[in-house]
Amino acid sequence: MKLESGESTQATSPHTEQGSRGWVLGVLAFASILILWEVLARCSGWSSHIFPDPITVVLSLIDLIQNGTLLRHTVASLFRVTAGFYLAVLLGVPIGIMLGRSWSMRSFMNPVIQFLRPISPLAWIPLAMLWFGIGDLPAVFLIFLASFFPLVVSTTIAVHNINPIFFQVAANFKFSRKERLTQLILPAVIPEVVTALRLTVTIAWLVVVAAEMIAVQSGLGYLILDSRNALRMDYVMDGMIVIGLIGLLLDHIMKCLGKIESASWGVKAR
Repeated sequence: MKLESGESTQATSPHTEQGSRGWVLGVLAFASILILWEVLARCSGWSSHIFPDPITVVLSLIDLIQNGTLLRHTVASLFRVTAGFYLAVLLGVPIGIMLGRSWSMRSFMNPVIQFLRPISPLAWIPLAMLWFGIGDLPAVFLIFLASFFPLVVSTTIAVHNINPIFFQVAANFKFSRKERLTQLILPAVIPEVVTALRLTVTIAWLVVVAAEMIAVQSGLGYLILDSRNALRMDYVMDGMIVIGLIGLLLDHIMKCLGKIESASWGVKAR
């Protein structure tokens, strides 16, 4: 028993060591950026109104937190991302499963999807503003568009690549449609769908910030635009920092989701 425990410890120690080293290297990378930022702010000759130093930015960030401005804009952005992203998941994944299983539907809809998919969501801003006005709806619509097409394409490919033998076995066991969906299709496509979700949520976060600079009057994108107009570059950098931190958090959440056993069995099998 002791030998087995020692073998297990030996087997897992390289991964633990790599994780610790990766965390340290990440901290060093951010520390290097802060040092470079401080040096540039002091030696560039630019005014603090144009290129504020890290201390000024941190103090203004504290000010935004204390007066509630940062929380209000952050909540507005997260609400729009959540609404648009969830709507894309609820529609995109089922449509992708349907297209992956039906050759006729895939042949019918794929040209339209491939035509619309390369169009930048930001190109839809004028139409979104005309259709939905100013407010949350145009931003949610743009986030939906940014998330919908990648999810549909990824899910369609994942379903289409399922080994046909699995469906033959399911037919031999007389699986119902519900059983084929829950016991065959979903377990087979979850790893690819989770990967697509991780990539798509980042795209959605990028789009909401851009949309908020044009189509709404709240959110982190609006905070950056309004601060630029007021020549408060420290607030602009505060908005950028918060956007980056939330982006890291969203990516970490999706990465943890990918570590769930049902979402990573295909990877482990390799």
